[in-house]
Amino acid sequence: MAQPVKSPRTPPVEPSESAGSRRAAAQRLSMRRKLAASAMELFATKGYEATTVDEIAAAAGVARRTFFRHFRSKEEAIFPDHDDTLVRAEAVLEAAPAHEHPLDTVCRGIKEVMRMYAASPAVSVERYQLTREVPTLREREIASVARYERLFTRYLLGHFDERAHRDGDDDPLLAEVAASAVVTAHNHVLRRWLRSGGQGDVETQLDHAFAIVRDTFGTGIGAGRPAHDREPMVSASTQGDVLVTVARTDAPLREVMRTIEQALKEK
Repeated sequence: MAQPVKSPRTPPVEPSESAGSRRAAAQRLSMRRKLAASAMELFATKGYEATTVDEIAAAAGVARRTFFRHFRSKEEAIFPDHDDTLVRAEAVLEAAPAHEHPLDTVCRGIKEVMRMYAASPAVSVERYQLTREVPTLREREIASVARYERLFTRYLLGHFDERAHRDGDDDPLLAEVAASAVVTAHNHVLRRWLRSGGQGDVETQLDHAFAIVRDTFGTGIGAGRPAHDREPMVSASTQGDVLVTVARTDAPLREVMRTIEQALKEK
């Protein structure tokens, strides 16, 4: 008797589920931005205090309950992208190559925030002007900034040996200060760009600010660990009339020059 032909196996559903999840996330972000745009328009015409959640929902063409599915308050509607941007910044940290200096990774992570603002310069400038006028919104913005600082501080601390966190070890202090410095440098450049009306090459300005942070803190992180646990970023030695210098590719130029100068003085 002929054997029955087996029907082909049903393909796994993960890809379609993944596509569905992406669509749902895109729809969620689209609605959040729509509500934020309606809120911004009403705040500009009626004023922040005079605008209600019901009016924002009506202007966006949705019910009040839809608004509260996306935001807990009207001030939160001003910053619709921070949650998603925080996720993207965390993804940058998690996918960092092993050879990359952790400060460079953190700088790449916070660039996701700048890209969020730079994607809609006019909206970002309008939002900046509004937050300067409304104390409640400034407090909300400060809270958002604090979330990034905590994320980056945890990341930097994760690169240190927990057993080395003893009295006299400066790693925890340096991690927290360095994370704050990256965020402060980012916010300084961002505010300057917003005050200029969103004009200029903001990424180049940001890279310049990060280079200063990297040069200042990049060699200090890890200084609290025993010397045998650390590889020098730069070394120099003389062989007759020849000076041989070996430097890691991520070594700050200032440290390279300082090492060379010291070796020449000792010659």
